[in-house]
Amino acid sequence: MPNLPISQLPLTTSGQPESWMAIVNYDVDPSGITNKIYFSSLTEQFSGSTGTSGTSGTDGTSGTNGTSGSSGISGTDGSSGTSGSSGVNGTSGTDGSSGSSGIDGTSGSSGINGTDGSSGSSGIDGTSGSSGINGTDGSSGSSGIDGTSGSSGTSGSSGSSGINGTSGSSGIDGTSGTNGSSGTSGSSGTSAPTPPFPFVYGLFSQTANSTPVSATTVETTLINGGVGTLSVPANGFAIGDSFRADFGGYLSAKNNDTITIRIKTGSVILADSGPQTLTTSVDDIWQLSVNFTVRQLGGPGSADIVTLGVFHTTKQANNAQGGFAFNTVNDTTFDTTVNNTLDVTAQFSSNSPLNSIFTDIFVLNKIY
Repeated sequence: MPNLPISQLPLTTSGQPESWMAIVNYDVDPSGITNKIYFSSLTEQFSGSTGTSGTSGTDGTSGTNGTSGSSGISGTDGSSGTSGSSGVNGTSGTDGSSGSSGIDGTSGSSGINGTDGSSGSSGIDGTSGSSGINGTDGSSGSSGIDGTSGSSGTSGSSGSSGINGTSGSSGIDGTSGTNGSSGTSGSSGTSAPTPPFPFVYGLFSQTANSTPVSATTVETTLINGGVGTLSVPANGFAIGDSFRADFGGYLSAKNNDTITIRIKTGSVILADSGPQTLTTSVDDIWQLSVNFTVRQLGGPGSADIVTLGVFHTTKQANNAQGGFAFNTVNDTTFDTTVNNTLDVTAQFSSNSPLNSIFTDIFVLNKIY
């Protein structure tokens, strides 16, 4: 079939319905002319029209395959044979008879228990029968017959219990000795205070500088506004109530002028430092500590309060220390039956512009 177009190839069928023949290989002779074409039958059912496949690239030339032989048809598997029935198991051999065990001797009858007397003695136990001779062990023979057990002897009757003797009477208790006299009790210690204890708390805290007392001889307060209170209402004091006030600020003074510090409630003077001579000062640091305690309650002449004041100065230039202190008891004009409001004042002896004092810190606390 040299140089034949595919359309002129002879008709070839597979002999199978609904199958297609496909060229799977071909042979060429030495001159390059095709002389053999190999076909294969495709028997798969195709559904619907297949779209046009793209053009495949040209395959390289395959080497010549050898011709495959036809495969033989496999034979039909034979059916499995019926399984044979199992053979009957052979009868087990008869076990050899065991030798007979010797007969156990008869146990002797138990002796009669003696009669209990006054806790009478027990009767003599009967003698036990001697054990029979063990027979020779057979080839696992049957066990020999047990001998008959002897009957138990009759128990003796219990004797009567003796009568208990009468208990003797108890002896008379001896007379108790005289108790020694008690030792002298030690003296009692001092009792601790009984709670609840008095409250201790802050009363007032100044929150701004006071107005400077300067170039004036007028007595002027050293206190400015703040939080809390400086007042105790009428009949609000209790005996022992104690307070502490702490002040601080800056002080300037003309040499040899004086300053007077007063602790007051309203117009009543609780303590007065009297005129205190100052040295030349420029912005000295000053502090004042005031403690006072209510000792008696009532109106004027009955109420009693003691006040202690300590005024201290420190020069910023050389840390030189100065100051004064004062202590006053007021038992004439102090009155606890009316409202009391604390005030602290300063007063210079001259109106020199070199004299000036103000407070930038002031705290009042109830300490008992």
